[in-house]
Amino acid sequence: MTKKPSFFIGRIKSVGFAFKGAFHLIKNEASIQVQFVIAIFMTIAGLYFELSTTEWIIQILVIGLIMTVEGINSAIEEIADFIHPEYHKKIGLIKDISAGAVFIFAITAIIIGLIIYIPKIF
Repeated sequence: MTKKPSFFIGRIKSVGFAFKGAFHLIKNEASIQVQFVIAIFMTIAGLYFELSTTEWIIQILVIGLIMTVEGINSAIEEIADFIHPEYHKKIGLIKDISAGAVFIFAITAIIIGLIIYIPKIF
C-alpha cells in the first residue's frame, strides 16, 4: 500500500498540475490564444485610459472569466472527442452548447468593455 502524500504536498502538486494545464491552453488552444492577445490589448487600453480601481477589478474579472469559460469549453470538447472520436449528433450538440456558453459570455464581455470604454473615448 502506497502512502498518501501530505495535504501540503498534495496542494503543491495540484498547483503544478494547474500551471501545466494553463500553459497547455495558452500554447495549444487557438481560442485561448486569441483571448490572451485581447487581454493584453485591454490591459494596455486600461493603462492608457487610466481605469479606476473598480474598472480594473471588473476588467480583470471579465478577462479571467472569459479565459476560464474558454478553457472549460476546450475541456468539454476534449472529453467529447475522447468518448466519441467519430461524429455523433449528440456529441455535436454538447459541443455546440459549450461553445454557446462561451459566446454568451463573450457578448457580455464586449458589452462590459463598451460600458467602461465608450465614456473614456468620447
